Amino acid sequence: MDYPLLSDNLTVNGNALYFDGRNVCELAAKYGTPLYLMDEDRIRARCREYRAAMRAAFGEKSAVLYAAKASAYKQMFRIMHEEGMHADVVSSGELYTALQAGFPAERLWFHSSNKTDEDLRLALQSNVGRIVADSMEELAALQRIAAKTGKVPEILLRLTPGIDPHTFEAVATGQVDSKFGFGIETGAAEEAVRFALSLSSVRLVGFHCHVGSQVFDSDVFLRSAKIMLAFMAEVRDTFGYVADVLDLGGGYGVRYLPSDPELHLSANIAEIGAFLLAECDRLAYPLPLIALEPGRSLVADAGLTVYTVGVVKPIPGVRTYVSVDGGMTDNIRHALYGAPYTVLPASRMDEPPAMRATVVGRCCESGDVIQPDVPLPGTLQRGDLLAVCTTGAYHYSMASNYNRLPRPPIVMLRNGDDYLAVRRETLDDLLQCDL
Repeated sequence: MDYPLLSDNLTVNGNALYFDGRNVCELAAKYGTPLYLMDEDRIRARCREYRAAMRAAFGEKSAVLYAAKASAYKQMFRIMHEEGMHADVVSSGELYTALQAGFPAERLWFHSSNKTDEDLRLALQSNVGRIVADSMEELAALQRIAAKTGKVPEILLRLTPGIDPHTFEAVATGQVDSKFGFGIETGAAEEAVRFALSLSSVRLVGFHCHVGSQVFDSDVFLRSAKIMLAFMAEVRDTFGYVADVLDLGGGYGVRYLPSDPELHLSANIAEIGAFLLAECDRLAYPLPLIALEPGRSLVADAGLTVYTVGVVKPIPGVRTYVSVDGGMTDNIRHALYGAPYTVLPASRMDEPPAMRATVVGRCCESGDVIQPDVPLPGTLQRGDLLAVCTTGAYHYSMASNYNRLPRPPIVMLRNGDDYLAVRRETLDDLLQCDL
């Protein structure tokens, strides 16, 4: 095989790429391109793996939250509900989508570093399970708004433990210099605890942290947990307050390239569990409910984006450009922070790579690049199909209508069947908000 198949839901038969056992070329003919494909069977299996691993490590004192920003639409929330997941949402839009999909409000945790008063009112009206507060201003606003409703929401404080996750700078969030959370080492976290405990219309139940994404081992979580538990013990000793919840956030990675490691999820969570139990015992601290917030690792490699080739433009002595019918409107991650991808010639998988090309989109931007230096067949031509792997996270959710391009549909694959979860936008859809 001349082209790398990153995961076991990718196979080849003749010249065609198969995804979750389905012929990608046939699906493209049925639904058109650009096309987001999502392997629902894989998503459900990953949810069950997470929940089983957390139960094995912590028993019933555990919760697995789907980080909805990775890919938020009604059918995704329905799947997460059916799999017994909690979910974290970061905007009124994600919250409203979850509720409209029938997701239980009590299993929603509302994040965001800058919630508006309208966000907080909707969260209270909807009776969300927990609100993760990120600033003194938010705590004051929540106290004011909650007091008027007579409700007393459960809250967590988001803390920054001052850890470098050694990942992309754009997705690192746990260091001291961050727009997120209260710094532990600066003293801001202690002041936030003092303030939160003084409020009459909120109930502090625990602490949250998230230090970054695309990590493949337990090191980041172990370092975070050690700092967080030490802080929680100090809070107990200073204020007499014992937290019921410790949310360690998300961050486990997925394979975008053949050189990326594989994630051994159950073993990683077991290591976190053993460490937390030992630390709680050492600190004489009762084990709180432990939460994780996977997003990317639940849905990324369940996604495949399919494009139709338009222009193949060789520039002698420079490079060859292969233009497709999508681009930064449906996958902005390379343009945004150089994200790597594996690209496959979905309709010419039986032909060896004879050229290297830069795959670009159709937008009027020089930076509209999906991936540079991709090995592809030398016979590639207009009308052929390319597939970009590992596109289930942060693709549809970051998609735009730049250049007035409609967004692609999302087709779910399950048990050998396919169905639309999100229809393709039409040209008329682009005008719906125009007056």
